[in-house]
Amino acid sequence: MVRTCIRPEGKFVVGVHKPSYNILNFRNNDSIAELGKSGDGKPVTNSQNFPEGNLQEDGAKWIYEIPNVFSFRGTTFIDSGWAKNRAENPDSIKLGRKSECSLSTTLAKHVPREQITEILTSLPQPVLYGLAATSTDAEELVCLALFCSRMIFDESGKPLGLRYIKDPAGRVLADIDDFELFETIANNYYLPDVYKEVMVLRPGVQGNSEIVGEFREGDSHVFEYLRRNSYIPWGHYATNMANDAIRYKTSDLSSKDMEGLRFLYYQRVYVTLAQKLGIGVPGERNQISDDELEKLRLTVLANQSQLKEQEGTLWGWNFGYDISASGYRLHASHQMIHQQYAMVPQQVETLHGIGEDEFMAAYSSGDLVADAVEAYQQEYGRDFFSDYLLSLRNNVRIDNAEQKGDLIVWEDANVILFVPKAQMSQWELQLMVTADTSDGAIGNIVEADSEVRKSLDRGILVAQRILAELGAKMVTSIEFSKRIGNTNGQRLLYSFLPKLPWSMGAFSEAQLRFICGHFPEDFAICCRQQLKTIPVEVLRGS
Repeated sequence: MVRTCIRPEGKFVVGVHKPSYNILNFRNNDSIAELGKSGDGKPVTNSQNFPEGNLQEDGAKWIYEIPNVFSFRGTTFIDSGWAKNRAENPDSIKLGRKSECSLSTTLAKHVPREQITEILTSLPQPVLYGLAATSTDAEELVCLALFCSRMIFDESGKPLGLRYIKDPAGRVLADIDDFELFETIANNYYLPDVYKEVMVLRPGVQGNSEIVGEFREGDSHVFEYLRRNSYIPWGHYATNMANDAIRYKTSDLSSKDMEGLRFLYYQRVYVTLAQKLGIGVPGERNQISDDELEKLRLTVLANQSQLKEQEGTLWGWNFGYDISASGYRLHASHQMIHQQYAMVPQQVETLHGIGEDEFMAAYSSGDLVADAVEAYQQEYGRDFFSDYLLSLRNNVRIDNAEQKGDLIVWEDANVILFVPKAQMSQWELQLMVTADTSDGAIGNIVEADSEVRKSLDRGILVAQRILAELGAKMVTSIEFSKRIGNTNGQRLLYSFLPKLPWSMGAFSEAQLRFICGHFPEDFAICCRQQLKTIPVEVLRGS
């Protein structure tokens, strides 16, 4: 049987565990100890931890088990006790707002101000890391930046750049004492922008990656970097908000900014495919116009059958930077909003060649969706995504099968943003293309016309804005796309996965067992509430 929660009748299948069990007690000794005293002075002991005989559990909390729509994404388990509390107040599904943090202000109450800098720069490294990540005091952050690096300034004291030195190998490097501390300071929203630019944002300050694309319109400005030294073996690209368009929060990100970030992705993919097909592209050293881009896409689409292999696309976005006091990097390499993408070949040469196996399939996450679509078709003789959409429209609450539970958060004529029935992170959202072409479902950006692309850009921004309103500081976003030229009914899908303070990932997640403390229907209610805070031009397009 296919391991998925959807069924042909347009229903989600949810399992329920109703635990009842007995426990034999093999303990030899009682280690009774006093834990403290109550308000009336009576001792509080741990006697409840040492029962005399065997134990019987007749009515433990129900645990709901929901196979993910896609079997490769594991299974979600919902604790009914936790979820019931959230159901009573869906608005409680959020993180607290960050409070102001300034060690300098605290120190000023106890020591002369001239001693504060000396104290700050003599703090142990773990304390420095914690302060660099959480301080909201701009002056304090500047002090820490000058402590761990050397800069040059103009006569007014404005930083002009970093000071560079040669290492023993003759390489020219920025004069930085503690790179992790330096990066953490530079990735703090409250550091003055002029220091952010000098430390990490000015092109070239983080390395020699060439800028090979650019989007500029109004106050939006985006650079496209070529990542030659990529962990992706065939290289990839990164679109970064430029140093004169600083965006450290998704609430600062405009519709035009998102259009620019995504435009460079579309442009690069269409141009790359055109080159493979021998199709001429508009002149170099110039941003392709919207009309030219759409014409190029249509030409590529009409000739995609001539491609030597079915390539795929890879797109992702790590938003948010953090570091622990012990030095563990918790998320992205930098806070400044950026996205990454690449083309994925269909196959790759094997190292030694085993028999006739000179090639093997190159990995693409979208292929895992394709496998799920094929397995579902074989099992039920039906189209996977048609039944998925039907299940979303027909959804009933997990805790009340008689009550409708809307999982859809926002939609337009081309896409829907929704809460998946089985969430891989407690706040996961997904965005799916619902529009079709004359040839069927739209499964990749080559099949997406300009209106669908606008809807995608808008839906991605709406998802990020909602999660930001709920307090999410770190969000991983990924694309599941169909191989170019494939015709399997696969729909283009995006997943948005926040990292929450209490569920960063442990042994359960390593087994693809995802623990959730709310019902998906209640999270959808909470997300729809956040739509009220999002500008109309973002929701409907400017």
